[in-house]
Amino acid sequence: MTGTAPDPGTAAAPPQRVGSDSRTTPGMVCAHHHLYSALARGMPAPPRTPTGFLEILELIWWRLDQALDLDIIEWSAKLGALEALESGTTAIIDHHESPNAIEGSLDVIAGACAEVGVRVDCAYGVTDRHGSAGARAGLVENDRFLRAGGRGHVGVHAAFTCSDETLEAAAGLAADHGTGVHIHVSEGTADLEAGYRLEQLARDDWLVVHAVHLDRDLPGTIVHNPRSNMNNRVGYARPAGRSNLVALGTDGIGAAMLDEFRVAYIRHREDDVTATPETAWSWLEAGWRLFPEALDDTVVWSYDRMDPWSLAFTTGVRPLEVVVGGETVLRDGRPTRVDAEEIRAKAAEAAARLFAKLEEMP
Repeated sequence: MTGTAPDPGTAAAPPQRVGSDSRTTPGMVCAHHHLYSALARGMPAPPRTPTGFLEILELIWWRLDQALDLDIIEWSAKLGALEALESGTTAIIDHHESPNAIEGSLDVIAGACAEVGVRVDCAYGVTDRHGSAGARAGLVENDRFLRAGGRGHVGVHAAFTCSDETLEAAAGLAADHGTGVHIHVSEGTADLEAGYRLEQLARDDWLVVHAVHLDRDLPGTIVHNPRSNMNNRVGYARPAGRSNLVALGTDGIGAAMLDEFRVAYIRHREDDVTATPETAWSWLEAGWRLFPEALDDTVVWSYDRMDPWSLAFTTGVRPLEVVVGGETVLRDGRPTRVDAEEIRAKAAEAAARLFAKLEEMP
């Protein structure tokens, strides 16, 4: 679980599984997650009701990330990894931000996931929201983690929260490490200039997340997050119209990739009544290009028609057994490495501390 991420343009294509009548698949891949959001459920209401996407960021998520400390990050990651495992997801590509606890944060996330038995690719989301010193600290954390052999990308929050100098520094750091940049791109209308600003920087190994309002072609893999986009009312990205490889992420709403596949299909179908589940399934399979190690993992499911047409209309499918790297890490629906009840109890304690800190914020 160390080393740089593969270039999706050169990674081996996953096997075609459409029409399979087997209960078994490789491990699922969540191509964009925010594990730090695992404790957000039940958090205190924001100071006022957000009326648009930028206010959702300012009043909810940017307040939450400022309240994070390393202990809260650890239990967020353990709970998120546990829930991923219980959903048949064995590999997570995570995007993290904790401006008041930057140094060592990626090690904490990687260690928490390893303890549960889930593979993870880490990135710290660099931003100038907290000044140039904060941006430098984010770059240093990415560099430190990758130099130590961690598997990851160089994270960037979004172009509209970064100076040109920070974007160039992140792109250069990624190139130096032989990996890509993991960045939110044109998720909302506040980031309409992202395509123009990133056009000369983006590369094939970049993860271009959301791309809802992207006005031009950029190289890289587009990561589609349909539930999050709908929840934030940012619009439909129409990923089927892009020539890029498209993968599926959750943007922090768990890691149940079969659920995300169903939402991706229905949203596509709403936009184009001729759409079939095969397209959304291909986006799910694209995760194996980004995280090919998951192809070596095995998930035995509770349902014997693991094909897109069946799964698009069948809910409640769950993993019975999960093998990661040759080790059975879920048996009879329960983790073998960790105590699920203990993780949930400790996560609840961390959540209470997090909520108290949020209540104290102006």
